[in-house]
Amino acid sequence: MKIAFTKMHGAGNDFIVVDDRTLSFPTADVEFIRRISKRATGVGCDGILLVQPSDCADVRMRFINPDGGEQDMCGNGARCFARFAYELGVVPERMRIETGAGIVNAEVLGLFDRAGGTPAVQLGDGAGEPPAIQPASYSVRLELTEPSGLQLGLDAGLEWSVDFLNTGVPHAVAWVDNVAEVDLPEAGRRIRYDAFFAPAGTNANFAQVEGDGSLRVRTYERGVEAETLACGTGATAVALLAARRGRVSLPVAVHCAGGYDLVIDLKQGIPSLTGNAETVYDGEIEYGNRV
Repeated sequence: MKIAFTKMHGAGNDFIVVDDRTLSFPTADVEFIRRISKRATGVGCDGILLVQPSDCADVRMRFINPDGGEQDMCGNGARCFARFAYELGVVPERMRIETGAGIVNAEVLGLFDRAGGTPAVQLGDGAGEPPAIQPASYSVRLELTEPSGLQLGLDAGLEWSVDFLNTGVPHAVAWVDNVAEVDLPEAGRRIRYDAFFAPAGTNANFAQVEGDGSLRVRTYERGVEAETLACGTGATAVALLAARRGRVSLPVAVHCAGGYDLVIDLKQGIPSLTGNAETVYDGEIEYGNRV
């Protein structure tokens, strides 16, 4: 059996995206998921996104980590998912997405020229009809679920004072002077697996406030078990915590490790995440007896 997929990335977070409206993707085959997620010998990704039918929203998103486990939410993944589902013609440009963390709203804002950041194509009337040509990058805004579990200044027995916020998935944030100097594999693992956050663990973020009022972040992601080039829910947690501490004003730009920016805002208690969602290539994955 061949499984068609699209490789996408949002701010450097990369994903394998599959139209799984027939519910035929082998979600229980952990070995297969791990194999295709590996960068050297598979397609390579930070997660697998499945487009499935929903009884309570326009569409359902399932997110599978590279280790085969399932995650409730992924901010950049949901933004790529929104573009993919829109281009598939199954949702309008303003859509409701069912996730493990609850129903979230997303909007495909427009097609933007990569070089200059200027609009290249205006979207239609919201009827779900995609443009015929996709030469550039969509900007997609995602409204996340209401944050929970706020804790400031945790003493987790680490050398950093850590803040915590769940923005669909759990995020610990350590404030540092220079994120570039952090030994992220070692420091990220320490926070991610610290007994304070057991048994589920947490995503680990290291953030700094820039002189212009923007933020810079590096993230060690649970399930990926490594640094990723961006993390949407992590960037959101960092921005909301920085605003709570009075260090920035919203909306705020968050500079991600991959060189892309995400814009975080908060209105009526609901955070939003805006940034690019790009298609890299289409392909097919062989599944079954073929070696």
